[in-house]
Amino acid sequence: MYYPRSFLKFILLGFLLVSLPLVYALAELILSLDRLQVQGQHAVQEAAEAGRASRQLFEQAVTLERVVRQYLILEDPALLEDYARLRQDFRQTAGQLALLPLAPDQLKALEDLTDTESRLHQLLNAPQRPADTQLQLADGYARLADGAQSTLAATNSLTERAIQRLQEIGSEGRQKWLYLTAATVAIALALAILFAVLIARPIRQLDQAIRQMGTADFTHPIEVNGPQDLRYLGQRLEWLRSRLHDLEEQQNRFLRHVSHELKTPLTAVREGTELLRDRVGGELSREQQEIVRIVRQNCLQLQKLIEDLLRYHQTRAMEPQALGPVSLPEVIHRVTREHKLAALARMITFEAQLHPVVVNGDGERIRTIVDNLISNAIKYSPRAGVIALNLEVDEGCAVLEVSDEGHGVSPEERERIFESFYQGKPPAEGRVKGSGLGLAIAREYALAHDGRIEARDRRDGKRGATFSLRLPMGGVGTATVAQTLPVPGAPTTVAASE
Repeated sequence: MYYPRSFLKFILLGFLLVSLPLVYALAELILSLDRLQVQGQHAVQEAAEAGRASRQLFEQAVTLERVVRQYLILEDPALLEDYARLRQDFRQTAGQLALLPLAPDQLKALEDLTDTESRLHQLLNAPQRPADTQLQLADGYARLADGAQSTLAATNSLTERAIQRLQEIGSEGRQKWLYLTAATVAIALALAILFAVLIARPIRQLDQAIRQMGTADFTHPIEVNGPQDLRYLGQRLEWLRSRLHDLEEQQNRFLRHVSHELKTPLTAVREGTELLRDRVGGELSREQQEIVRIVRQNCLQLQKLIEDLLRYHQTRAMEPQALGPVSLPEVIHRVTREHKLAALARMITFEAQLHPVVVNGDGERIRTIVDNLISNAIKYSPRAGVIALNLEVDEGCAVLEVSDEGHGVSPEERERIFESFYQGKPPAEGRVKGSGLGLAIAREYALAHDGRIEARDRRDGKRGATFSLRLPMGGVGTATVAQTLPVPGAPTTVAASE
């Protein structure tokens, strides 16, 4: 497809091509109206000329009859001179009528009328006339006047035919214009759709490229077709994508290198604290044991932060690998058992309503998703709070809801909390320690399984937040009766349902 050098020129070209059928239709309308006007004027002139000539012919025929009757009575030669002059005008008027577009029968009647006048003229000028000549002349000129009167009626029909012809021309023009309008609109609409598609395609490619970079997808090259200025813009976006891709790779290499360099001395520090904690170097006083405990706790916290950072930067380039059936109730049971000490330390209890649901996916990554959701609920739950776990099947998807009794998530933060390094509003007990990557990692893993995570208010209207995880079943079967799972550190409430 040929594109002009400039996008503006391409738009102007499209406007011009779309306007051409409309301009042609307008020009055709003007020409048709002009032709109709000319034909109407010509028809009106012919009708007026025919009416004038026919009236004049009738008056001249009546005058000829009167002059002949006077001559037959008075025998005055001067009347013959008047007759000759009137006869010349009569034949001239008849000739003018013969030039008009009369009907064939009307032309024949006009020709018979002139022939009759010629015979009567010969009879009038005959040197020797029979005895009944006067009667023949009187009757003949009377019939001549009647014939001229019938010619007047015929010219009136000519006017009616002219009006009818104008009506026919107008009807043909309307029908022609209907076809021309339909064809013009169809052509203009087809051209408009064509140019709309051709104009929208490079804009859509630019939009897709911007969205692609907005989602941090720098692996697919950007190509924009269209006018030269838009292609140049696409090339600049491709350059930007390449630069961002290189910078992201450099960032990942730097983080891997720094994390590795940090883990090596951190491991040594942790091993040293473990040896001191086990009293390998001798007995420790109570103050020394407290120092060792603080150092060990911070080493564990730092190690978790480093692992979260590495895991987050691996999520974008990785797809689920070890796919297979995963029992979500078993995963939840294992995760709650791992968080038993943290829950008991804050006197947090669990209420679980779990159906035996099995999904197809990467077991370790699904465990990470559940672990991040439950650990987030523990962090933001008040002391002696209750965390509700509900697992069920909805429209072919496994749905896990984790509800806490914290301060909840405001509507303007419900999308931002899934961004990397973003931490929501701290609870009343103070700021929660964390990297701000847990929910971001959970969402990345859920998207990798064609699922999704969202935050909302609790269904029961109580204070707190609910995080809903939805994963497709992937064709693996599911039971319909809820089962009781022992959740460590808390009583479990189970409801049977179908």
